Amino acid sequence: MADATTSSIHIAAPPDQVMSVIADFASYPEWTDQITAVEILDPGSGDRASQVRFSMDAGAIKDSYTLDYTWADDDLSVWWTLVKGGIQRAQDGAYRLEPEGDGTTVTYELSVEVNFPMIGMLRRKAEKVIIDTALKGLKRRVEKG
Repeated sequence: MADATTSSIHIAAPPDQVMSVIADFASYPEWTDQITAVEILDPGSGDRASQVRFSMDAGAIKDSYTLDYTWADDDLSVWWTLVKGGIQRAQDGAYRLEPEGDGTTVTYELSVEVNFPMIGMLRRKAEKVIIDTALKGLKRRVEKG
């Protein structure tokens, strides 16, 4: 992900609690603004799905896409890649968790390519909005308990 957009946020909870929320794909429509439906295609092992289909509605942009997930053995990171998309040609992303004091710093990395021309600066701005919205939603969900 050399050309990824990255942002971080501090969440007042331990990493295992944060990762549990990240791994609970079925609840994404409850706390993410743009995800309208989720289908676990491959449940993977334990509670760590390895393939998930999402439906997204971001106003003018609607899409259905499938991601493959890889979970780190230490449960401090997860990364994904696009298997199939409608308007997306590629998507690579990751959540990286770092214990910090009584909480966790969560870093989200994202790189998206769409099937229509888009200036790099606009693509990065869109990625930044997606990341910041997701991190704020994750923080609200985790800290709400």
